[in-house]
Amino acid sequence: MGKDCRVSKLCVTCVVLAVISVATIVTLWTIALTSGGGEDVTSPWDQYRLPKTLVPDHYNVSLYPRLTTDSAGLYIFTGKSLVVFTCVEETDLILIHSNKLNYTLVDGQLATLSAVGVSAAPTIKSSRLQTTTQYLVLQLSGKLTKGTSYQLDTVFQGELADDLAGFYRSEYNEDGERKIVATSQMHPTHARKTFPCFDEPAMKAVFHITLIHPPGTVALSNGKEQQVINVTVTGCDIATQTSFEPTERMSTYLLALIISDFSFLSSQEGDVQIRIWARRSTIAGGQGSYALNLTGPVLSFFEEYYNITYPLSKSDQIALPDFYFGAMENWGLVTYRETNLLYDPLTSSNSQRERTATIIAHELAHMWFGNLVTLRWWNEVWLNEGFASYVSYLGADKAEPAWNVKDLIVLADVHRVFAVDALASSHPLSSREDEIFRPEQIIEQFDVISYSKGAAVLRMLSHFLSEPVFVQGLSSYLKHFSYGNTVGMDLWDHLQMAVDATGTSLPDTTHNIMNRWVLQMGFPVVTIDTTSGQISQKHFLLDPDSVVTRPSQFNYEWMIPVTWMKSGMLQEPMWLMMKDDVNPAMEAGGEWILANLNVTGYYRVNYDYGNWERILLQLSTEHQIVPLINRAQLVDDAFNLARAKLVPTTLALRTTRYLSLEREYLPWQSAVDNLDYLRLMFDRTEVYGPMKNYIGRLVTPLFLHFKNMTSEWTEIPEGLTDQYNQVNAIRTACSTGEQECVTLTSGWYQQWMNNPENNPIHPNLRSAVYCSAMASGGIAEWEFGWTMFRNATVVSEADTLMSALACTTDHELLKRYLRFSLDPEQIRKQDASAVIVSVSSNVEGQGLAWDFLRENWTYMFTQYGVGSFSFASLITGVTRRFSTTSELEQLQSFQQAHSAVGFGSASQALEQALETTRANIRWVEDNAGDVLDWFLSETA
Repeated sequence: MGKDCRVSKLCVTCVVLAVISVATIVTLWTIALTSGGGEDVTSPWDQYRLPKTLVPDHYNVSLYPRLTTDSAGLYIFTGKSLVVFTCVEETDLILIHSNKLNYTLVDGQLATLSAVGVSAAPTIKSSRLQTTTQYLVLQLSGKLTKGTSYQLDTVFQGELADDLAGFYRSEYNEDGERKIVATSQMHPTHARKTFPCFDEPAMKAVFHITLIHPPGTVALSNGKEQQVINVTVTGCDIATQTSFEPTERMSTYLLALIISDFSFLSSQEGDVQIRIWARRSTIAGGQGSYALNLTGPVLSFFEEYYNITYPLSKSDQIALPDFYFGAMENWGLVTYRETNLLYDPLTSSNSQRERTATIIAHELAHMWFGNLVTLRWWNEVWLNEGFASYVSYLGADKAEPAWNVKDLIVLADVHRVFAVDALASSHPLSSREDEIFRPEQIIEQFDVISYSKGAAVLRMLSHFLSEPVFVQGLSSYLKHFSYGNTVGMDLWDHLQMAVDATGTSLPDTTHNIMNRWVLQMGFPVVTIDTTSGQISQKHFLLDPDSVVTRPSQFNYEWMIPVTWMKSGMLQEPMWLMMKDDVNPAMEAGGEWILANLNVTGYYRVNYDYGNWERILLQLSTEHQIVPLINRAQLVDDAFNLARAKLVPTTLALRTTRYLSLEREYLPWQSAVDNLDYLRLMFDRTEVYGPMKNYIGRLVTPLFLHFKNMTSEWTEIPEGLTDQYNQVNAIRTACSTGEQECVTLTSGWYQQWMNNPENNPIHPNLRSAVYCSAMASGGIAEWEFGWTMFRNATVVSEADTLMSALACTTDHELLKRYLRFSLDPEQIRKQDASAVIVSVSSNVEGQGLAWDFLRENWTYMFTQYGVGSFSFASLITGVTRRFSTTSELEQLQSFQQAHSAVGFGSASQALEQALETTRANIRWVEDNAGDVLDWFLSETA
């Protein structure tokens, strides 16, 4: 903390850390030791997990970020920190996390230690940095006493870099002026890059934060602003010092620190102050109003859902120009990418509005589940993120009931994760704690399995328990463990208590049922033989020839809740508790049977051929009898069963025939997603022509339907999913070369080019229209799009254009766009990987993107780093089309060539890409002839 001083005519607080001489800052990289370093590899400082000897109580942290460069051209921050901790096991060693911080020496050591309320503490005998495991290592002259509290003080300096990790720098232009924001991303292991701390989720503490910042800027943190005063720094320069109320007891990864000249909108929800912060121009333009109006109802919903009052006095949410994740649930100060928080009713689409609603609901759900009660370690990330993903649909549905948004989880999460979890290289939701310890392993846990499978499995759990029982157990869990840490088993305990209290009937305990879904990877395919009533399960693998090397204590069998109907009539649900069973009621007798109603269960379903024929007949005659979500399910299941060689590919293709009669979004989107796999496999072969003709014929009735519904495209459908399906109709029709569609989109785009100040294209349609116009146009269309992207004042519009620019067929433009992706002056670092993946999605750009990735991998991996690039999404996105032996060999060579540099959090994605490519090769070899014949016969 600073000392008081007096300056003529001004009484201010003088902050010691701000006047630290640069000469006293010791650059410690030269003395930092790397992991091992001649030491015994079993030494505590060579382990990535903290020893269980010390437990933090509270921190006092004061930070002063410079928003201008120093003499070396760097943006720096200086800091001063004390942490009070308790010794729980005698030790003569203090390990505290530290990464990329330089310390000021005091009596030749990097820190000072004192005892709290007792006699003197042991002296620090030696101090050093262990860079690989990211520790400040303090060896003491004697042992700390069990049960005694101590205080550790440090003074340090770090770089306010633009790497989107820890305490970092974000830049933007407004009103012709370049502005700097000092902001933070501590999650998951970056708090240690900001100040020395016990940087593990179980090491909860109270944080007292003080920020020193330029006059005219505002400082934000987790707590409310407590005191704002003027101080003198570096002589007589004046700065502002903001101190904040102490936080609740929380994990380091939830800390947030921001200094900006942003403005805000505010409201009050009961006793809670709600503020939406963003760049001044966006707030003045009303782009924060939707988030402000949504936050209160969502907070109220979760208070009722959890039966626990919101734990804090304020809820700040801020939109940042540069941010790696989509959003981050810092307690009391949630940070977002601009596109995920801001909404402009004149420019943003309704899909962007829906995304804003669900992401806000996701982050606010964490205020209780994740923040108030926190998982002990990162091996159970799925329970935190999967839960927030599931209830985000409930929160958004409460705020926007007309959308019926809860159904969208099937497409956005269940079907999405099926594709990854059906690989032999998938992984369980939960891992052992000792398997996840390095920072890159921790980052790797934040994948589609954790988010989407987690959401799907919890949705299934809520359904078979019933939502009231689920919520009763959840509320008990949160109340019991408030401000503490848990393991996943604790939630099962409280859910089982709710089951017992309500007399809910289950075939086994919650623990035994859920362990099979959580502790083994993958999911089952349930096969129903309607000739005999036999029902069976089997581990579903997209490539039946792949080898599963990960053992399972449950032998890849699950306890499966089976809901079903017969010819449209609901039947008594059953549990499939073993590999095979018989349900006499499932003998069809000429009727059709449909299982996994509304896809509440996390499994696929297959039938005997006769039942498939009866379902197909029902779809072709009166498809509305089949529930809407299940119409989407039938298409998705059939195509994936065909990839697994469980049904003929022609049967899967036949599920799309009825779509000429279908007008609903969910089945159409399911079909588009699955036909896209065929496009990726065949758009460079002779199959693609007949396939494109078939899809064009299929989508024409839908295109004309929306043309008529909207009075020749002059209106927008009322329902959200109708709006989405209108986009599907235009995008699909234009991509197949439907001339009326191409003429329509090119004409709208040309009107805009002729009058850039007046965009005639409705925001809902811009993603489809821009892409179509770029694809059918040339250099002029692309250059105009690039100019409008650079000049866009609404970030959602910029995002739409950024994606559309990858749709051009001009190779030189695509190469130029790829080069821009590694130039932060052209493309923000946070968007670089998205641009590369977008180019690779274009058949004309796929090879260019792959070459670009291979040529620049080392640069991207070493210079951009984990805070800026989603390396896993890069690998997955660029290799999606791989289906030849040559491409497999290239991928293997890429793996070998860069083994020394490594792949970090993309290691698992690379293994999955190799497996997927092998499966694609075999599938194309087996199916190309049949697929070509079928499309030719359908279009003859």
